Amino acid sequence: MVTGGGRGIGEAICLELADHGAEIAIADVDEEGMAATVERIEAETEATAASYAVDLADPALVDERVDAMIDDLGGVEILVNNSGIMGPTAPVEDVTVEEWDRTMHVNLRGQFLTCRAVLPTMKAAEFGRIVNIASMTGKNPLYNRAPYAASKIGVIGLTRTLADEVGDHDINVNAICPGPVDGPRLDRVFEGQAEARGVPVERVREEARAESARGELVQPEDVAQLARVLCSPDADRITGQDLNVSAGRLMF
Repeated sequence: MVTGGGRGIGEAICLELADHGAEIAIADVDEEGMAATVERIEAETEATAASYAVDLADPALVDERVDAMIDDLGGVEILVNNSGIMGPTAPVEDVTVEEWDRTMHVNLRGQFLTCRAVLPTMKAAEFGRIVNIASMTGKNPLYNRAPYAASKIGVIGLTRTLADEVGDHDINVNAICPGPVDGPRLDRVFEGQAEARGVPVERVREEARAESARGELVQPEDVAQLARVLCSPDADRITGQDLNVSAGRLMF
């Protein structure tokens, strides 16, 4: 099960896991994007894929869709919590309660809800792999992005505590903390930062590149490859970790 699998990092993770033999269930609000990802999986791999429309801010709908996945697939062995929203780009005093709550509901509560929904079937099988997509911003400040940063450090706390709770059921729980991932979503972040600072967008982009040891932005495939490793037997003894994929921008 991959949430937010319709575009970007989520699409790359779906394709990477499918290419290594996983059956893919995509959960997303983006039905058009999900359909495109399913089409790519079926055209480019030998795996099967299905889509399930869900708003992760809706607890009842999350439970309903996960139950449907379990009925259709016979269980969920892997959960990748990738769905997330950018939230507002604004100083804290200008962030509305509605903006704060929506960011927390999707980015943090959504991951809690999906974990809660799949854990009974993982415990019954005595096996599971959960990968939560956090962010470098959960560890490092990002100007005018307090709701997003708070939600992502919350994901790291959820990951560590859940890993400790379920480890004796052969369930591993890890987080990936990407740096700036190239694509349309990052373009919107850069545009918001440029407007807030009164500087050109390209200056913000070049600064982001220059701040990494590699002088590069992260690509969706970089995150997908680590997600696949964390779900494989090669990572059986890796749990409770928050692993950076930042081209060297973050080193702790």
